[in-house]
Amino acid sequence: MANITKKVSWSSRADESGATGERTPLLNGSEQTSHSRQPSEGGSVFQIGRLSTVDLEEEITSDEESLRGRPKEIPHTEKLLSLKYESLDYDNIENQLFLEEERRMSYMGFRCLEISRWVVCGLIGFLTGLIACFIDIAVEQLAGFKYQVVKTNIEKFTEVGGLSISLLLWAVLNSAIVMLGAIIVAFFQPIAAGSGIPQIKCYLNGIKIPRVVRLKTLVVKVCGVICSVVGGLAVGKEGPMIHSGAVVAAGVSQGRSTSLKRDFKIFEYFRRDTEKRDFVSAGAAAGVSAAFGAPVGGVLFSLEEGASFWNQMLTWRIFFASMISTFTLNFFLSIYHNKTGDLSSPGLINFGRFQSDSVAYNLYEIPLFIAMGAIGGLLGALFNILNYWLTIFRIRYVHRPCLQVMEAMLVAAVTAAVSFTMIYFSNDCQPLGPEHTEEYPLQLFCADGEYNSMATAFFNTPERSVRSLFHNQPGSYNPLTLSLFTLTYFFLACWTYGLAVSAGVFIPSLLIGAAWGRLFGILLASIPSNGSIWADPGKYALIGAAAQLGGIVRMTLSLTVIMVEATGNVTYGLPIMLVLMTAKIVGDYFVEGLYDIHIKLQSVPFLHWDAPATSHWLTAREVMSSPVTCLNRIEKVGTIVDTLSNTSTNHNGFPVVVQVSGTDEPAKLCGLILRSQLIVLLKHKVFVELARSRLTHRKLQLKDFRDAYPRFPPIQSIHVSQDERECMMDLTEFMNATPYTVPQETSLPRVFKLFRALGLRHLVVADDENRVVGLVTRKDLARYHLGKHGLEELQLAQT
Repeated sequence: MANITKKVSWSSRADESGATGERTPLLNGSEQTSHSRQPSEGGSVFQIGRLSTVDLEEEITSDEESLRGRPKEIPHTEKLLSLKYESLDYDNIENQLFLEEERRMSYMGFRCLEISRWVVCGLIGFLTGLIACFIDIAVEQLAGFKYQVVKTNIEKFTEVGGLSISLLLWAVLNSAIVMLGAIIVAFFQPIAAGSGIPQIKCYLNGIKIPRVVRLKTLVVKVCGVICSVVGGLAVGKEGPMIHSGAVVAAGVSQGRSTSLKRDFKIFEYFRRDTEKRDFVSAGAAAGVSAAFGAPVGGVLFSLEEGASFWNQMLTWRIFFASMISTFTLNFFLSIYHNKTGDLSSPGLINFGRFQSDSVAYNLYEIPLFIAMGAIGGLLGALFNILNYWLTIFRIRYVHRPCLQVMEAMLVAAVTAAVSFTMIYFSNDCQPLGPEHTEEYPLQLFCADGEYNSMATAFFNTPERSVRSLFHNQPGSYNPLTLSLFTLTYFFLACWTYGLAVSAGVFIPSLLIGAAWGRLFGILLASIPSNGSIWADPGKYALIGAAAQLGGIVRMTLSLTVIMVEATGNVTYGLPIMLVLMTAKIVGDYFVEGLYDIHIKLQSVPFLHWDAPATSHWLTAREVMSSPVTCLNRIEKVGTIVDTLSNTSTNHNGFPVVVQVSGTDEPAKLCGLILRSQLIVLLKHKVFVELARSRLTHRKLQLKDFRDAYPRFPPIQSIHVSQDERECMMDLTEFMNATPYTVPQETSLPRVFKLFRALGLRHLVVADDENRVVGLVTRKDLARYHLGKHGLEELQLAQT
């Protein structure tokens, strides 16, 4: 969760002195006086609230600073849309340079590019698998060492008394490890907090989230997730694998590292947003595949959660990356486990194989499964609502890095204390069988040859706990143990998600669900039948796990396949699908999925699949920003520099217009040029006068734009002399001469569909004479959404 750390002041809706309206700087058009929009004629019931600007970065003078100090509370509301997020250019800029390069390329050239794409996908899968392998081995070694130390200590003090020392040791160890993980996240790379799935979802939707696919983010993510899992928090390492895969993909596909300032001069053709997006979706899929051993689930996850745009050839390449990722992980783990070449074990989370005879289900059990889905939906909605309020509290009060680290340490200590207390007061003793699967069995006050079954759930890494709930023999847990574990772990997991640590929510959700699912199975089995156990607790643990995870994250298609692949048994395809559908329907009635909530809380202009249902009466004229800053086809350099330097209107796209010579008619649209292109032109001083005087001057190529991508220099870093300001710049060769345009009367859903399906960044609104009247960008469309009172308009905040 990206926390707002700036000082905040809120502008009033209208000036007390009686100002008629505010100036709302929109990213795409010039400043616009905000106004109330009247409902359409005919007494429409939809009342749209007026725009107002919330300035989250207002300058504070030293006098005010001394008077106010640092604010203890940061106000926050989800009715905001942040202006700090830029869009990505998912639409290729078809200027003359691009078209010339494409026309020059032979059929063989295109074949080589296609082969390069496959090579990049293979590399993405291989590296993602290696990272997953490293995380797995590091967690196993460190957690094993920690639990061994604590276990030895507990056994020692059980005999002589003084178990409080064991509790202290466990809490201190947890806090110290989590402190390390929280420090690197909070102080060095806050974007690496959480699972990273909401951020990747936004990136694939077309939003440029700062620093989300940097190398530094990957390093902090990997180290952070190891610390948080070893530190005993209620987290999993699977969610962050998806983010890690995406970062690997973004780095490998560019053939260079901007962080390390190394350029390997390979894959230069892929240095643009369109190509990078396709590889990032492959990286996210490879991450899922490595985490769950589910290559098909990875492809479907990328399709369902991430990719806003899809291409048929992409599916096969993504599947290839996912497969390579799973098998790389398997191969290296087989070497680690001294079973070289054994590729049968799946991903980081291994649910174990469910044998067909123990997992058979009957028709009369289907209604029970659907009921469990409804319970999962309700519990998931409760989890999301609690986490929503907790996150708002964190944004308001826990916004300093030092406070975030302290909170993470507190949660780690409380988790250890709660676990210890539950184990201490539990008298659920089970016999240690010859084939016992407990990794660290704790005897405590049980008789010799017995172990404390509460310790199996708490005194273990979450993945092992899930496996024991699925596969331990009937009678391994008593109902009280399971109900207490479900209750405590539910609140611990809810408190933990959103901390300044790298952590996923997949495994805690599965663990909560597996616990109450097994409890459900035990209660059903207590109903007398023909002497045999007709309700296998492991089977209901699996269904409960699916219901709980579906209720929290609301994924359907990909989660069904992931669960089926992870269990290695397709028998459960139908029950899992029914359970996930029920959980989603029930949960959506109350609140959105966890990832959508966190996207909304970050005020990201996220575009869903379709426009709001009741928005047909709005047209492009009402949605667009105007007036628009336009540039002439042959423009004065001084004008361009002044336009780019204007901080009040931080535009990124400029329509290019041409004046019909010898007439007084207004200028007509002839193209569109981006800020990043203009900056490269200014940097290389592509001026008409210089081109005439220097005959040997090298012509600017597409390579110059690719070399500057993705971190284009700011306009302030480019020096333009007074003489150069008087020069002229010809934009004909560099502008996109065929931008998408719509007439003013186009309805909002139609504009939305065009914008969303083509992955546009700017959509020009033109009149009948082809004159520019406005510009539509992501924020103009994202600010309309369906609320409780019909169609609502969000405020724009300058964060």
